[in-house]
Amino acid sequence: MNALSTSLSTGVPTALMPEIRSVSGTAFVVAEFRAEENDEAFPLYRDSIVRLFLNNDTQQEAARIAASLPAVKDIVKIRTKYFDEMLEDQIQSGVRQVVILGAGLDTRALRKEAHEVSYFEIDDAATMRLKQTCYEERGIRINAKFIPGNYVTDGLIELLEENNFNFDLPTYVIWEGNTMYLPLESDEHVLWLLRKYLKEFRVSFDYMDTAVISNSTGDPGITKLVETFANIGAPWIAGFRVCRGSGAGLELNGH
Repeated sequence: MNALSTSLSTGVPTALMPEIRSVSGTAFVVAEFRAEENDEAFPLYRDSIVRLFLNNDTQQEAARIAASLPAVKDIVKIRTKYFDEMLEDQIQSGVRQVVILGAGLDTRALRKEAHEVSYFEIDDAATMRLKQTCYEERGIRINAKFIPGNYVTDGLIELLEENNFNFDLPTYVIWEGNTMYLPLESDEHVLWLLRKYLKEFRVSFDYMDTAVISNSTGDPGITKLVETFANIGAPWIAGFRVCRGSGAGLELNGH
């Protein structure tokens, strides 16, 4: 789905075109779904920042996917509200650092800015440069480290160490829309690293049931959803066994 980014021109600096072509199309579609909620009479959340990264091309692509799979929009919006509320709770409880894994076009470092709270966003270099430059072009100052890299293959701990992350401070880790795209052993390894190296942390993540991943739910709509993501080059490959539902959020504590 990266093809949709080749024609981006509105709302982003022209100098970024090579990098924009490399940004995952799923990041733009998720951002479009998040942005739509702003137009609701009683929105689940507010995210006016995200429109900095969008234009007519991203809107058309998101509309195409939503037309065939309306539930996708609801999934994105509900999980956005969930992670927003969890983040607010963690900030109120005294968290000092927020790590966002596979951040994409997440805007929480601005929307949920708080005194003495630092953000660390990790994603591919093209996505990080796009976000940082869009903010800089508009004079937006943000207390966030944009860390280019793959937190699985490049080493999560190494990436954080290189960017002045303090492993002793209370930290909240947001792992949104990632676990289903990774091998299960990679998901487990990330959790193991957090528990081993962070002194005090909480991590929230969403996931899919193993029945969803294996197309064994018996629900044609869910099967179509899985197949659609596979067809756009973003297959879901890992799931967690749960008692009910096709997706949810979990929180783990570590000390």
